[in-house]
Amino acid sequence: MLRFLSLSVVLATLVLFGCAVEEKDKTLKMKPEEIYEEARDNMNGNLYDKAIALYDKLEGRAAGTVLAQQAQLDKAYAQYKNGDRATAIVTLDRFIKLNPASPALDYALYLKGTVNFNDDLGLLSKWFKQDLAERDQMAARESFEAYKELVTRFPNSSYTPDATLRMRHIVNLLAQSEIKVARHYYKKGAYVAAINRAQTTLNDYQNIAAVEEALIILIDSYEALGLTKLKEDTLRVLEASYPKSHYFTDKAPPPPPATKHWYQFW
Repeated sequence: MLRFLSLSVVLATLVLFGCAVEEKDKTLKMKPEEIYEEARDNMNGNLYDKAIALYDKLEGRAAGTVLAQQAQLDKAYAQYKNGDRATAIVTLDRFIKLNPASPALDYALYLKGTVNFNDDLGLLSKWFKQDLAERDQMAARESFEAYKELVTRFPNSSYTPDATLRMRHIVNLLAQSEIKVARHYYKKGAYVAAINRAQTTLNDYQNIAAVEEALIILIDSYEALGLTKLKEDTLRVLEASYPKSHYFTDKAPPPPPATKHWYQFW
């Protein structure tokens, strides 16, 4: 009798456990294509957590297929949209490593660059007026490298033109960051440090607005240190490269005051 009761308890427990598993995981009886469609529906509804969970199941269920690769890419995008950039990068790095011959490799590189790319600071920037160039530049550099690999390896990709524009934006951003630091050092009287930062801008970046500012910082720093020869040489470079630079207009003497007639009171 005791054995019968024990067996009944075990069977009842297994039945309940099986029902709980089936209720918890509704994808057990779904085809991979059905799981993918449900994940896409969740994505369209901005239900990123649910979409990510479904993509995880699909990766295991359809392992080794094109659908599993697509699920991995879509999962990375869902993680990115869900604000989990670090995990999205891990997912993309895994895809790139495991699928070097995938026809979607250009998209993976583009998405990797985009995950790290920020053209604004979101809601907080509107309230605190924080300049993008003052932020940590590590993500910007990683974004640039991903875009650069895309442009180099897939010059004819449909993602390459936009990646090229974003690279230019990043270059300007990084150069502005160097200039801000150089200006800070100059204002603090650390002229050698200001010179080093300005030289870094000139060495690493060309044909952008920050180059003009770097030359001006060099001129002012050399003047402060009494390095007349270096100042004059840099001044000639500035004049040749930027003849209409604000450095010359700001330095120009003010116009003489207009002569008033005896009957004018203003």
